[in-house]
Amino acid sequence: MQFTQEHEELKRTVERFVENEINPYVDEWEAAGIFPAHQLFKKLGDLGLLGLTKPEGFGGAGLDYSYSVVMAEALGNTRCGGVPMAIGVQTDMATPALARFGSDELRREFLAPAIAGDMVACVGVSEPGAGSDVAGLRTSARKDGGDYVINGGKMWITSGTQADWMCCLANTSEGSPHKNKSLIIVPMKTKGVTVERKIEKIGMHSSDTALIHFDDVRVPQRHLIGQEGLGFMYQMLQFQEERLWGAANAIRGLENAVRVTIEYTRSRKTFGKPVIDNQVVHFTLAELTTEIEALRSLVYRATKLYVSGKDVTQLASMAKLKAGRLTREVADKCLQYWGGMGFTWENPVSRLYRDGRLASIGGGADEIMLGIICKLMGILPKA
Repeated sequence: MQFTQEHEELKRTVERFVENEINPYVDEWEAAGIFPAHQLFKKLGDLGLLGLTKPEGFGGAGLDYSYSVVMAEALGNTRCGGVPMAIGVQTDMATPALARFGSDELRREFLAPAIAGDMVACVGVSEPGAGSDVAGLRTSARKDGGDYVINGGKMWITSGTQADWMCCLANTSEGSPHKNKSLIIVPMKTKGVTVERKIEKIGMHSSDTALIHFDDVRVPQRHLIGQEGLGFMYQMLQFQEERLWGAANAIRGLENAVRVTIEYTRSRKTFGKPVIDNQVVHFTLAELTTEIEALRSLVYRATKLYVSGKDVTQLASMAKLKAGRLTREVADKCLQYWGGMGFTWENPVSRLYRDGRLASIGGGADEIMLGIICKLMGILPKA
């Protein structure tokens, strides 16, 4: 992937934003279990960072997806996983289908404020009984007059306690689970929408995650994104971008974990010599660095093909799988070399250990990625 001067300028802008507007407050937000999404997103919106790939007519920059990948990678300098994840939900998970398939009226009402940072968006796919199995979701939206009446619930909703609207995937008819779903914009202040509770997690503490319940929630049928019954397909397209974004976002955090571990093992001595002087340590760190660079190459290749109009479902799934597994490996191996200090709460590697575990679960578990890859390789067993 060829980076231009514009890509480099974007990278520097995001890095400065992370350094000045996010990292000084990360520990405070982690302790609070939430960050001020409206305040932070407005600052991002003012810099034009929430609509890089979105249509110019609605406040976006109209750039190709490579710019989103550059931003995702630069956000990896954040000293936690929760804040970048929430930003990614706003830019590359809750809004792509709306930007691509939504009516102009719907985009003016919901997309433009999300790009400006005036509204916080969330995406509602997972449910208490259906996570990676998107086809198995139960939330329904039946027509009544000019409205949809929505019943059900959504779980693991990033920014769920602060969001202004949800891009909600719901069953709008009977029949095939791949052809009966639609994406619908649900304003979170609508009567019948209840934030049941904020979910306590082992990591990603600065990101509020909620369980949402819908009880006869009425929204106008004009809130439908695109065509009824194509929601599953739209969501699969969103997943390509979500998975590429997540893989790109992992790279810098992994590099930083290796970097601080090198610094620590140079200063920490055991049996009279620095820990890093043990061959098993410096060889392991070299191997991890090689694997991180391989992940970067995979992400860049997939991005280049995606920008050229190719379907990158297989490569995006590979990148997501690789990022999740490599995050677990890097965090675990680096933490080991910190000894007892690695087991402390504020250690940067222990935070990666906690936050990074989600990468193999959220957005499609490793096993789902393997299934997709096998299907596209043509090696799944016949039913």
